[in-house]
Amino acid sequence: MQVISTSRLILRPWKEDDKIPFFKINQDNNVLKFLPGPMTEEQIIIFMQYQNLQLENRKYTLWAVELQEIGELIGFIGLNYFDKPAHFSPAIEIGWRLGSQYWGHGYATEGALACLDYGFNQLGINEIVAFTVPDNLRSRKVMEKIDMVQDVEGSFAHPKLPMSHRLSKHVLYRIHRK
Repeated sequence: MQVISTSRLILRPWKEDDKIPFFKINQDNNVLKFLPGPMTEEQIIIFMQYQNLQLENRKYTLWAVELQEIGELIGFIGLNYFDKPAHFSPAIEIGWRLGSQYWGHGYATEGALACLDYGFNQLGINEIVAFTVPDNLRSRKVMEKIDMVQDVEGSFAHPKLPMSHRLSKHVLYRIHRK
């Protein structure tokens, strides 16, 4: 299965040993600030299996990310098929979720750039989108660092959340293959 390496990261398929560290990441209050809630152990197992199936079928996924230097799981970065009801759907989305102790080191940017390169140059994808809640400034900064541009008319209510939910409103960013 496809593995992507950068100078500091390995983006790889999920393995059984990832369950506990990924569970801990998904219990981190800093990480949860912009998520609807923590993932259960069962949800994590289903997520990991689904991502490996996506990699097998689509040749891309939200890869497990580990630091090359120590071989430790720090979260995920990757591409995801988004087909929920939204004005830009279906689309290929880029996303990331790292443990908060790994924020501010450029890992999300480094991994996301590698995923864009893979998506555009290996898979021939023409457009990749990203979205987050307006207040998630760290994630928006990563989107800007990887040359994504905000679609100022593209804001939308996330289809998996009720309109009244505090995280319903999302801003949309786009990037096209050059």
